[in-house]
Amino acid sequence: MTPEEQELIMGLAVGLGEGPTRTLDEVLAHFGESDGEALALRLLRDAMERRDADDVEMALIVKAAAGASVEEFLEPLTELFPAEWHRDHEDIVSTLGRLRSPRTVPTLALATHWVPEHLDWDENRALAVKAIWALGAIPGPEARDALEGLRDDGNEIIRENALNQLARRGEL
Repeated sequence: MTPEEQELIMGLAVGLGEGPTRTLDEVLAHFGESDGEALALRLLRDAMERRDADDVEMALIVKAAAGASVEEFLEPLTELFPAEWHRDHEDIVSTLGRLRSPRTVPTLALATHWVPEHLDWDENRALAVKAIWALGAIPGPEARDALEGLRDDGNEIIRENALNQLARRGEL
């Protein structure tokens, strides 16, 4: 993706105190597409193939602007999550959490333990906490079992958040 195309897509993002400066229709026209979800998926797969962290972010911006279905992105996002070469781990966990599907449990469970290098500084374990809250919102035994597995975690933040989610679910 060219810097100009990245700038065009960044115009879809909402900044602090200001709204988007571009429309999805402008972006779609530039890329010769009529479907925002299809464009976002194409951009994401292309970025993954090229291992381009900036373009992953651009694809996720298009996905959000298009209001694209999380379901269509489940496979590429679960494949992308453990890759160290990008910086969108928290966005991926948040996106998967919105799906509330048992199919996301393995990726979310991984996110409770694994700390990407770029988040190594975060003593509050925001990625793990987002994953635990996402697990708490998923019905069924898979998510409950993942949370149960965190009850005795050595990290107090992880342990307390898991216990809070189990309590919220009425499973404590």
